[in-house]
Amino acid sequence: MRQHILTHARQQALKPRESGLYSLTVPTGGGKTLTSLAFGLDHAVQHQLRRVIYVIPFTSIIEQTADVFRQAMGEHKDAVLEHHSAFDRDKLPEEIKTASKSRQADYRDKLRLAMESWDAPIVVTTAVQFFESLFSDRTTQCRKLHNITGSVIVLDEAQTLPLKLLRPIMASIDELALNYGCSVVLCTATQPALKDSDEFNNGFSKVQEIAPNPQELFKKLRRTQVQPLGVQSDEQLVAHLRSHTQVLMIVNNRRHARELFDGIAIEEGAYHLTTSMCAEHRSEKLAQIRQRLKDGLACRLVATSLIEAGVDVDFPTVYRAEAGLDSIAQAAGRCNREGRRLLADSQVYVFQSPDWKAPPELAQLAAPMRSILRNHEGDVLAPEALKSYFQQVYYAKGADLDHHQILNKIRITDGCDFPFQDIARDFRMIDSHMLPIIVPFDDVASDNLELLRNLPENMSVGKIAQKLQRYVVQVPERTFVQLLKLGAVAVIAPEKFGNQFYELVAQSLYSPIAGLNFSDPVAMSAESAVF
Repeated sequence: MRQHILTHARQQALKPRESGLYSLTVPTGGGKTLTSLAFGLDHAVQHQLRRVIYVIPFTSIIEQTADVFRQAMGEHKDAVLEHHSAFDRDKLPEEIKTASKSRQADYRDKLRLAMESWDAPIVVTTAVQFFESLFSDRTTQCRKLHNITGSVIVLDEAQTLPLKLLRPIMASIDELALNYGCSVVLCTATQPALKDSDEFNNGFSKVQEIAPNPQELFKKLRRTQVQPLGVQSDEQLVAHLRSHTQVLMIVNNRRHARELFDGIAIEEGAYHLTTSMCAEHRSEKLAQIRQRLKDGLACRLVATSLIEAGVDVDFPTVYRAEAGLDSIAQAAGRCNREGRRLLADSQVYVFQSPDWKAPPELAQLAAPMRSILRNHEGDVLAPEALKSYFQQVYYAKGADLDHHQILNKIRITDGCDFPFQDIARDFRMIDSHMLPIIVPFDDVASDNLELLRNLPENMSVGKIAQKLQRYVVQVPERTFVQLLKLGAVAVIAPEKFGNQFYELVAQSLYSPIAGLNFSDPVAMSAESAVF
């Protein structure tokens, strides 16, 4: 089936460009990542386009995607440029590590220039980097814009585009395709209803689908049954976790995840994954989880939505707290992922949790999701069900799809006197009220923290900071202030770096099992949030 999808998409790449807008609608497990890359390469060659820009929604999966692309490119792996906030450009390829210092320095300089300008055949970046560059007023971010022209742009997980900025983002996509020679691919298993034909006002027109018969694909690749479970107390949820040998439960905030994990901590194979853990810690736990699943051992995992961000795990049973239908679909992608079980043995249960109030934005998405569960009992993840869901969401949001009225700021401009600063200020993909704390999780983190405190004259602070990215935990601002007052975190070398770096010094707050303890009295007053 994957081969069939790949072959069909590559054939579509050779057809004439019409609007420059494409969609790749393939269910989870259908191989859409490599299919979209193959389409992009063939399409670029056929139509003399300059590069493929692969735009990923989550920093947490960009490294694994870039690695998959490098493996696929074989001897041409250097054609892949990775550009995001956590990328360490001092991490040298094996063949460069043994080269002379002058060649290593030359490699770094070329990589830095390529990252600034995106001058590479294949660029893998984040949605934040890509779209904020288009709306930025800073020369450093705009330096790459000329190299976006004449490119194939693949928007992976297109349904994750933020609703409050959806209209400006769509306008920029339309503009790139219409006037800048770009071909844009909306790539997802849960295709958002953004076309004129989807009854979306001023939506995309003449979008070419490059997957073979998505309706039929979803029938053939259906691997799970999704059903509502109704209201469930924490005690009932813990009982569900205990009743299964291998089970995944996904909830909407990390304090809830911690509470549920504490209820099963003594059970065999109990695991916990949230952004309360640093990235290095999560990677370590994921390796253990995958091995236990592979070996058929007990594995009971409580996680936040981070597990849905392209994390390759395969559970027979999944429980998901109410959220948007696209989130339910992502959760279902962790159930029977490899298609080795019968449909009847692969259940996804959607539950309401009265003990934990959902944030307003999430509650707005849960309402149309419940409507789909009622009206599409046969298969709530079929394309027609997802289309109906997105139509309801977009209708309810209305003018709020351009929350800051960015397009209006452009329309009312006199001549070319555009309010660039106002637009750049308002176009923020992430409203960050989180602050980073570096956790001395292992010897690598401790050694680099020591280097940061006593920075050698010949060493770049940027190099150390990049290595410490994998040891950062983001916390709400109020929690951060409390931790600081109590002396649980401390600023690192303020005489050198000001208030740029903070370290967790109260290491008792960080559990090797569950990360930073948000149920601690210090953190209890922090606002609950979805991460």
